[in-house]
Amino acid sequence: MRIREATVVDADMLGDVHVRTWQEAYRGKISAQYLAQIDLAQRRQGWRRILQNPGLAATLVAEHECQGVVGFIRVSSSRDSDADTRRVGEVYGLYLLPAFWGRGVGRMLMEAGLRRLAQAGYMENTLWVLATNDRARRFYEASGWRPDGATKTDDSHGVPLIEVRYRRTASIQPSV
Repeated sequence: MRIREATVVDADMLGDVHVRTWQEAYRGKISAQYLAQIDLAQRRQGWRRILQNPGLAATLVAEHECQGVVGFIRVSSSRDSDADTRRVGEVYGLYLLPAFWGRGVGRMLMEAGLRRLAQAGYMENTLWVLATNDRARRFYEASGWRPDGATKTDDSHGVPLIEVRYRRTASIQPSV
């Protein structure tokens, strides 16, 4: 397994990973109708736009030698209005094909993302997770993340989703 920076060539596979992971991870948490109607072509196009104009965000992928891109993490400065964006980084998303859950790939992606945030000088990091996503919450908590008390409702996907913010102090130092 190799962790590397994503390129525009990865857009279709990122779209696939994003959609397939959503459909599995959120089964029973979000309406089946909504999950079935996620537009793969639209998601792939969205990733093309993101990767063509990444701004300050970094997208790292986990690439399997036979199956190609099987997961990704996206990191940058915090998008939260209450954050000092010079001090607080954010994990925007961590997605991994279900076949690779529990095999250490998510941990590899998280460590690479946290290293990238540390190299950018962030002292703290946050992420938002669906309140009902117990599997992800256990993963984050095992990695040292803790809920900080903030919640929000995300209506951007056409259904209200309650999210919980997690926070951790930067502990991974930049590589020398």
